Amino acid sequence: MNILFINAYFLPETIAFTHLEQDIIDALLKAGHKVEVICPTPSRGMTDGEITKYKKIKTENLRGVSVRRFSAPRERSSAVFRALRYFWCNFREYRIAKTIREADAVFAVSTPPTQGLTAGKAAKKLGVPFVYSVQDLFPDSLVSSGLAQKDSFLYKRGEKTARKTYALCDKIIVISNSFKRGVLAAGADESKIITVGNWIDSDKVKPVPKEDNRLFDELGIDKSKFTVVYAGNLGASQGADVIFKAARLLKGREDIRFAVFGAGSEYAAACEFVRQNDLGNITLNPLQPEDRISEVYSLGDVALITGKKGVGATAMPSKTWSIMACNTPIIASFDKFSELAEVLEISGAGKCVEPEDPQALADAIEEAFIEKPQSSGRYYVQQHADKTLCAGMYVAALEEAFNQNDREN
Repeated sequence: MNILFINAYFLPETIAFTHLEQDIIDALLKAGHKVEVICPTPSRGMTDGEITKYKKIKTENLRGVSVRRFSAPRERSSAVFRALRYFWCNFREYRIAKTIREADAVFAVSTPPTQGLTAGKAAKKLGVPFVYSVQDLFPDSLVSSGLAQKDSFLYKRGEKTARKTYALCDKIIVISNSFKRGVLAAGADESKIITVGNWIDSDKVKPVPKEDNRLFDELGIDKSKFTVVYAGNLGASQGADVIFKAARLLKGREDIRFAVFGAGSEYAAACEFVRQNDLGNITLNPLQPEDRISEVYSLGDVALITGKKGVGATAMPSKTWSIMACNTPIIASFDKFSELAEVLEISGAGKCVEPEDPQALADAIEEAFIEKPQSSGRYYVQQHADKTLCAGMYVAALEEAFNQNDREN
């Protein structure tokens, strides 16, 4: 098969889905399929020199993938400008995609929310099946992040976009059962839906013994202290401010220390909160490279996951698998009705406390300090969220969609 990926971002740009997409592409190539990508010239996280260089590159072969790039405005922080850029990119993607006659299937991911509708229309024009990976449950994500209300014009337009997108799909891949319920509520055909959780490479993400973990010395963290680790975005929907408020409650506990690795819109505010409250029990650091994730989560006697109230209805934090693969016990300040809470209970990897409740989180940390819990999460990850297993399910979904379309035609 020749699989056409219609992307808003592609290497050297990176988004949360990038490493997963590369695993899918590698699995497709290994299975003997060909992959072609349509994408804009990269700008996210790029220097001026790199952007200028890529403006001259319209086609290239990248890791065995044929890449077609088109010119697009540089991505900026303005929400309005980004939305206009997305629409421009969708227009160009469709114009290019409909000229590609050798495609056997189209694949796209739900970033941005209009990407699926564009790819679905292109697939219909080409007369080939469309497989859609739902990584963000739109428009529910607008509500959980505080960007819109359920009765708003933006939310209602989002609902229509989602319904139209799902109607164009031959296969819809969702990352959790809660996502499946959301997609079904938007009118999708249940027979088209496949649940494939996001994954990690458990051969690369694994426990690192304290004596071998270089981060302790590099960051000046005392190995004899009980260490609470958090790594990830510090943004509105993460609700990570609860960590710093819990740390303030535990300020007098000399034997409990927090190691926070963060980035995002609330990072500067977090630094200021630590300074104003003189929180000597926190080391606040930039995010570490991906190849050090095992060291990051192995720092912790426990690791934290946080989310605003209600986020659990539409979110399953992907960092869960990395923490579990390191066998680090998890304390989640997260909705107790969520899929995360269910996974933690089934796997024995940790527990949930009420979200946005600093006292509940501080109490759970003190309890963990006393009880010294152990995690059996790594075994669960290897059985349910390993790279080879999950990427293979994407390949199977694309093959099944192609075979079904071939039979019908």
